[in-house]
Amino acid sequence: MALRIGVFICHCGTNIGGIVDVPAVVAYARTLPNVVCAEGNLYTCSEDGLSSIRDMIKEHDLDRVVVASCTPRTHEPLFKKNCESGGLNKYLFEFVNIREHCSWVHMDTHDGATVKAKDLVRMGVAKVSLLTPQEDLATDVIRSSLVIGGGISGLTAALSLANQGYQVELIEKEDRLGGLLRDVNRVFPTNDLSKELLDPLIHAVLNHKKITAHLGVELADVKGFVGNFSVSLTKNGTAEELKVGTIVLSTGARELKPEGMFGYGRFDNVMTQLEFERKFRSDTHGLNRVVMINCVGARVEERTYCGRFCCITGMKNAILLKEENPQAEIHILHRDIMACGKVFEDYYRRALQMGIKFIRYSVDFPPEIVGSDNMARRVTVHHELMGRDVQMDVDMVLLTTPLVPGEDNQGLSRMMRIPVGNEGYFLEAHQKLRPVEFPSDGIFVAGCARYPTEITECIAQGYAAAAKAAAPMAQGRVISDAFTSEVDPSGCSACGRCIDVCPFGAIDWNEFNGSPGETRRAATVNATECKGCGLCVASCLSGALQMRGFTDEQILAMVNTTVLTAAH
Repeated sequence: MALRIGVFICHCGTNIGGIVDVPAVVAYARTLPNVVCAEGNLYTCSEDGLSSIRDMIKEHDLDRVVVASCTPRTHEPLFKKNCESGGLNKYLFEFVNIREHCSWVHMDTHDGATVKAKDLVRMGVAKVSLLTPQEDLATDVIRSSLVIGGGISGLTAALSLANQGYQVELIEKEDRLGGLLRDVNRVFPTNDLSKELLDPLIHAVLNHKKITAHLGVELADVKGFVGNFSVSLTKNGTAEELKVGTIVLSTGARELKPEGMFGYGRFDNVMTQLEFERKFRSDTHGLNRVVMINCVGARVEERTYCGRFCCITGMKNAILLKEENPQAEIHILHRDIMACGKVFEDYYRRALQMGIKFIRYSVDFPPEIVGSDNMARRVTVHHELMGRDVQMDVDMVLLTTPLVPGEDNQGLSRMMRIPVGNEGYFLEAHQKLRPVEFPSDGIFVAGCARYPTEITECIAQGYAAAAKAAAPMAQGRVISDAFTSEVDPSGCSACGRCIDVCPFGAIDWNEFNGSPGETRRAATVNATECKGCGLCVASCLSGALQMRGFTDEQILAMVNTTVLTAAH
């Protein structure tokens, strides 16, 4: 029986229709082999466009659908689900990108863009003709979650998951919970004691019947895939094995120690903001002249990012010093003030009203510290607004430093096959669409492991990661895309290239019965772990690996139709 293909081409407003002659492409699509209907839509992803596809599937008894529109990264799941609602196997659908791959890169050549759009649609039709029905892959999920890190994000995630009824294994390499927040004296903008926030949370976690806290342990290894992870822990030489279905990574970050900067390590009264909070929790007597230097080790060549809440931390300690001693002279030397949102802007105004003085300096003319007898005595800074040097006598100099990535990040990245960004923090799958997720399914990230994050955001991300981690456990099984790679063991040469290049660890060795009496090893793909990236297929020298939905036959059909058309 001849195939019956429907083609739907989107104007995408003016994104496509303003460059590509969409009616001409629609008319051309109707001439292609096996195409029984073709139409243009203003917005194919709108309900009108989606309902039109469903109606056409039924009206023309379509057994293949091609949609030419924008990026498949955001819209392909929508169109596949829509085809399924119309009664068509969702794997008999092909997405053609004529926005990013055509109209947006050929804005100055409308005729050329239209010709290319026709080529892309023709290739899509050639490929969809060779697609075969597939079924989603399903895997059972262990109803237990691992939370790595006992800071505010990890505690929040663990308690949220446990309150939903799931078993939680919380691991912390230190012998206490709380993370860096333990060392903070008071929290902005309320200036409440940190222990008033942290202690009830720690108590709730330690006394929850669904949470097992493992303190002073090291994470030795993580294997497996979403729904079935095997986790190895070690403590004092003793090994322990855990089985979990999902993982929340909330390892936090650490304070930058500004060795060699502004007299740090040379003068006893030069310290970081966090060190000050540890040492002077309740007694700041004798601190009448304090200078704070912001952006120490941040927004420089070695560390280009902003610490985000460093400015507010400096303001908090300045306000607390002023409340303790209204006559104290407090100067904050800054390059810019980051006070985003009304709450922090009001906090900044409060500091100004209390008489705290802000002086802007340039990175080209950093403040200079002069001291004697192991003590800083004077700070000189070039005042950007006044255009001259200003000198201040000091009792103490506080350096406002950013958070830096955890020392274990690179090791965890290799162990769990999760990405790390250029700055050393863990990299989420997509900043807007998947902000607490990793490309590896079943592993989620929260708090300062992802980026320097203040307390309210850490708590929000802890809840978000817990919600994401709970979803597969609530469903009881995970549904995976069927377009994964597969190995023909008879053609596998056991070279191991595919195992080396797979970023998800989805390929391993397996024993294969070849000719009578012969047993040899061949690569095998765990379809649940495979993300369909195709690296293994491209690396296979023997051609034993193929990607469902992107087989050699299907790809060559797309290439050949272009070559034959060009020849004519």
